[in-house]
Amino acid sequence: MERADRASTRLRAASGAGGGGDDGDDLESLRKAVEYFATVKERTPSNGNLHMEAIEGIAFEKGLLPDAIEALLDVAMSGRLVDRFNTRLLKCLIPASVVPESAVTKAISWMCTRKPTIHIQVLFMRWLLTVFDLLNSKKELHSLYGIIFFYLQNDKLCPYMCRLLYLLTKKDNVKRFRVKKLIDLQSKMGIQTHLVALILLYKIHAPEYVSLVPLGKPKNFQVSGSLWKKAIDRIQNNGYRHLAEAPSLVNLTEPPVRKRKRKMHRELIPVVSSAPHVTQLSRSQMQNKTFPLEQLTTFSQLLQNFDWIEFPAQMGSVLRSPLLLHYINWVKDDSALLRLDLWLAQTLQEEFADCNGESMQKEEEFTEFLNIIIRAQECLQEGFSCCEDFVFKSLTLWDSSWCSSQILALLTRIPPSSDVIYLYFDPLKKLFFTSSVYFKCNVIESLTNLLVKWLTWHSVCVAEMDKEIPNVLQSPQNVTLSGLVNSISELVEFCARISIVALQMEAYNSLLLHFILNFYETVSDIYLKYNLPLVIMPPAGIFYPALLSLESVSLNQLCYVLYRYRTNLIALKSLDPSKNVHIGLQVNRKMFQQYNAFVKAAVSCLWTSRSFAHDIHPMGIGIEYNLLAQTRVPDSKSSFTIVNHPALMGHAINFIQQGKVWNWYVEYLYNQGLDGLKLFLEFSIHTSSSSQH
Repeated sequence: MERADRASTRLRAASGAGGGGDDGDDLESLRKAVEYFATVKERTPSNGNLHMEAIEGIAFEKGLLPDAIEALLDVAMSGRLVDRFNTRLLKCLIPASVVPESAVTKAISWMCTRKPTIHIQVLFMRWLLTVFDLLNSKKELHSLYGIIFFYLQNDKLCPYMCRLLYLLTKKDNVKRFRVKKLIDLQSKMGIQTHLVALILLYKIHAPEYVSLVPLGKPKNFQVSGSLWKKAIDRIQNNGYRHLAEAPSLVNLTEPPVRKRKRKMHRELIPVVSSAPHVTQLSRSQMQNKTFPLEQLTTFSQLLQNFDWIEFPAQMGSVLRSPLLLHYINWVKDDSALLRLDLWLAQTLQEEFADCNGESMQKEEEFTEFLNIIIRAQECLQEGFSCCEDFVFKSLTLWDSSWCSSQILALLTRIPPSSDVIYLYFDPLKKLFFTSSVYFKCNVIESLTNLLVKWLTWHSVCVAEMDKEIPNVLQSPQNVTLSGLVNSISELVEFCARISIVALQMEAYNSLLLHFILNFYETVSDIYLKYNLPLVIMPPAGIFYPALLSLESVSLNQLCYVLYRYRTNLIALKSLDPSKNVHIGLQVNRKMFQQYNAFVKAAVSCLWTSRSFAHDIHPMGIGIEYNLLAQTRVPDSKSSFTIVNHPALMGHAINFIQQGKVWNWYVEYLYNQGLDGLKLFLEFSIHTSSSSQH
């Protein structure tokens, strides 16, 4: 009754200040409606429909301010009215600004009295999870952690309570008895995503309490809030939220007209801000509590207030602030990353689940949002698990015509695992073979970036292990070293298979061959550059097209790749064999034989004029002498030497036109920027002429 009187008083004051007209009439009708429901004693009030329509009309058009939400939520949760009215009241609680925490704590206290039905309790929890980021404070809500945890025993409320606890949990909340209760619930209910997510969060805060985690990673919580979310987004994005401190209970005035260009995109990412109770603190109080995030603008401020920074309630807002992303990187707060991952999962599901490239504006919003995620991942040097799920679901529907670079960029953050090829690259393979050569090049480039990220993670772990830094052998995905080696081998093998077919389909396109050889530049240097004793040779279906290429760039790349293979093999040959056995690797004779066969074929072509006679590879270019004679090509044996090779023909003609002596031709090629050719010839051909060069 006291809350109703306070709301009524504020409404009368606002009505008097608002003057006449429609706005004054709406204010008066709203005042009467709130006062009516706050004081009515009937369970089925006779004039309920009339007043309810007045509240719904204003709520869905302008939104309600804190006092109205507090009064109406108290009525709905008290159980005085029938569920038909309570449901309608909860559905029209659309905040125009913030949600008072006191209203939520009072509603939870009503739940303890068992007056609201289970249907109303579930509906209230759905509403609370939708407006959680709009709460003006969460201090009192944190104090109810134990009461909220108690409701996990209710099967219908359990998913929603898990989600709320997930958002509220701090290290101090993790107790041994709560872990035991969660495990008991899991054994009773089976593997549930909401329980798994909460157990995983508890394990991060207190690993000594949780020894085992259920198999499989938890997906995003399946808690729908679309009933209110669309209305909230529409009202707050239309500019009504700035009236949070207006004297009226409900906002009925149009937002001021601003002379600026209309925004094309919706504000999906919240603005970085502290809770109101933080921003209103005095400076002396602030030093003992938290630093307002609105004032965090420079890196020096971040360093000076490092111990007083608290993550915002709306975790998605950190995507707007590189400083907060740096802060996450430094403090290594896994719970913050989990909260951010949860927010991203919900946004991708609720905003872009139906995005298929048909709507231009939707695609622009989607592209902009994905670019923000990609930049955040690059800053954190870590991928989000929700993006893995999103890419997995998208690949089955994707036609490569929309958000191509963004999807492929997200693909480069997939962690190594035993099923990465089956889950992500096999669906991509169908699209790869039916798309343009440019898309094929983009896919090969993405595979190269993915391989580099896996190898970089391994090299960093090895470097930290040498410094005796603890916990360096476990990645965020808990991948073992042998598992990483298997994933890398599968990735290289997959790239080799699709590259061979793609080269045949695209008539050995030079651009495509360039990206494929870029991939093998990384593969050839796995040991010396990334400290992983592993050598995987390119297949003949890639080696020979590059050797006989019409482009000097491709031939030069191939020579450089062969040189790096040689350098790595020599280094591996001198490696202690026990280190290879430790991870199941061996530098065996077959590997050297394969390399020597490629070198022999390259030297025979470029230098000794025996290309067709000595190549015995099944996919090689060996041709019997009698067949070669029937071609009637003059001096056919020297067709692919450095003088006659089609890829170097332009250099040879230019050299002749300059009137130089042929003994200087090799030096001339070296001066044309063909460094790969130079390194290969100098280290692979042992003749007096080469030693002089």
